[in-house]
Amino acid sequence: MTDAMSRSAATTLLLNAQDNVAVALANLDAGIRTAEDVVTVRRVPKGHKFAVRPIPAGGPVVKFGQIIGFATEAIAPGDWVHEHNCSIGEAHGAFERDYAFCEGVIPVEFVGKDRQPTFEGFRRSNGMVGTRNYLGILTSVNCSTTVAGFIAQEIERSGILEDYPNIDGIVALKQANGCVIDYRGVIFDTLKKTTWGYATNPNMGGVIMVGLGCEGFQIPRLKEAYGVSENETFRTMTIQETGGTRKTVEKGVAAIREMLPIVNAVKRTTQPASEIMLALQCGGSDGYSGITANPALGYAADILVRHGGTAILSETPEIYGAEHLLTRRARSREVGDKLVDIIHWWEDYSRRNNMEMNNNPSPGNKLGGLTTILEKSLGAAAKGGTTPLNAVYNYADPVTEKGFVFMDTPGYDPVSATGQVAGGANVLAFTTGRGSAYGCKPTPSIKIATNSDIYEKMIDDMDINGGEVVEGSSLEAKGQEIFEEVLAVASGKKTKSELLGYGDNEFVPWQIGATM
Repeated sequence: MTDAMSRSAATTLLLNAQDNVAVALANLDAGIRTAEDVVTVRRVPKGHKFAVRPIPAGGPVVKFGQIIGFATEAIAPGDWVHEHNCSIGEAHGAFERDYAFCEGVIPVEFVGKDRQPTFEGFRRSNGMVGTRNYLGILTSVNCSTTVAGFIAQEIERSGILEDYPNIDGIVALKQANGCVIDYRGVIFDTLKKTTWGYATNPNMGGVIMVGLGCEGFQIPRLKEAYGVSENETFRTMTIQETGGTRKTVEKGVAAIREMLPIVNAVKRTTQPASEIMLALQCGGSDGYSGITANPALGYAADILVRHGGTAILSETPEIYGAEHLLTRRARSREVGDKLVDIIHWWEDYSRRNNMEMNNNPSPGNKLGGLTTILEKSLGAAAKGGTTPLNAVYNYADPVTEKGFVFMDTPGYDPVSATGQVAGGANVLAFTTGRGSAYGCKPTPSIKIATNSDIYEKMIDDMDINGGEVVEGSSLEAKGQEIFEEVLAVASGKKTKSELLGYGDNEFVPWQIGATM
């Protein structure tokens, strides 16, 4: 951290001595002499970059001590640096990153179990620990989503949940596919993993699954794949076999009513922090993300790992260009190679679909000061902290390793978080600079603003103000605050998104293959 970050009156920030750009912490008019002893030659918006020394055409633009792009024209000191004069361009194809597999691994200094912080969670019969206790209605096909919604509405309308205080609610997790898919194909496999991952997430106390009956994603195939049968907290039904919409709603409501006493019987008990599996997300990123909330969340992830817990970094397109920082931390060459293989898959995937990896950042990201995917990725990767990368998972795979891990997901937040929850995440931390409106049932989502403006403007949505990092706080103090909030939320404290009622529409499985 530079001295500028600890001065609340600072208006600019140079992140690394090697950088040739600095960040504006306030709107800078032309003619302003900055702390870096350059005079702005045009207006620089808050959160955006300006050159602190000459950058020749074709020369690298450096931020965080890393290349974030190349100048498309000569840039004078004090000039605004953004997409009008900076791009990854064709030069990026020749921009090779040294993966230096495993060379930067720093051993974790684990905290003894006797000094581990605790939270109040729901210990399940399989040994997993939940932070919430939901009843879920899963669907095998879009055709059954309306019925699933009707079942949830009937339960909520009846008021019966008030008699069961240990149950956090009922959620109908609706999906948009499930029919015209090949049971031997990637869509079926992804839906299978994702659906079963939600059914077995420790935040689910009971589940019913509703299908139509003739869809490609057959419920019997799901049950056969995982060797499960009907029991007191897992029931399945199809609209065609049951006899239509009304009868299926009635049967679903009856099944839920039978489950209620069983699900409610589970009580919160004291559990070690090692039982927390924290999903790391960022959305609506801005120029502050990689400076404030993301590295602070990374600090919190490091604390969790030292206490034996798990932190899941995801959003593969948003670590693109920063993956070399993760391969350096890979526990083994095998782990590092798997991450690089996934990066190559994404490069091919984007080419086949007539896209490019630099299609990300979004317009909102750019308005907030992010110029290239390289810049965005360097900031996004900071959420993962500094501990060794212990494992790399495919989308929605069960996360079984402790410590810091990576899961391959798209950058689109609802799809990415769906994969993490399917993997077992029982708490989610979500940083945002533009103000992403998001919640996630059955896993509570803690919203962390990257700047004070959005925190104050959207105070009903934001749980923590990461913007304080450039206003006198420190990354360490903010990281500790985030970690303590994770423990509080894991113990039952409601997040802002939960209080607002978010989470019913954020179940979005990744549709990788072709829809026929």
